[in-house]
Amino acid sequence: MKKNETEQIRIGSRVFAKYLHRDTIKARIQELGRDISMDYQDKFPVFIVVLNGAFMFAADLVRATAMECQLEFVKLASYEDVRSTGTIKKIIGIPIPLEGRHVIIVEDIVDTGRTMDSMIKELKTMDPASVSVATLLYKPDCLQVAIESTYVGFEIPDAFVIGYGLDLDGKARNLPDIYQLAFEDDGTVEG
Repeated sequence: MKKNETEQIRIGSRVFAKYLHRDTIKARIQELGRDISMDYQDKFPVFIVVLNGAFMFAADLVRATAMECQLEFVKLASYEDVRSTGTIKKIIGIPIPLEGRHVIIVEDIVDTGRTMDSMIKELKTMDPASVSVATLLYKPDCLQVAIESTYVGFEIPDAFVIGYGLDLDGKARNLPDIYQLAFEDDGTVEG
């Protein structure tokens, strides 16, 4: 991964441009934390964090709340390279009973909606008091399944993004900012 002065990074043949600065992300998460704290005051919600991508968002979001809460983790995968596979693989399940609990799913990005739809349906079979979704990024133009995300950090266009927990084949999760795919450089030179 190489950075340059123009706020771009390169991963292999792909060039990404900075899209959301870390300070913008932090400020929005603080707002979401306040909203969640008001909505779940005295309810002791359980945050179900979708790994791997949502770990950074979840850590900052939970720190931005002012309430008692519980964190649990589930690992789902639906991406290969820069495209959704359309297949959701449940790797790690939910280790606690959710009956009567207020559940907040924490996701890095809602893209097609299929992952969230599948997860919400599974969680509802466990008889929670409520299920809501907190997502850092939301792509309304990509939705194939209607998903109402209760807490949305940013609505973004249909472009592949990395950084702040989001990856490209395991790379770039550690970036504090979010970058958007700008172009692919196949190495050919014209002229």
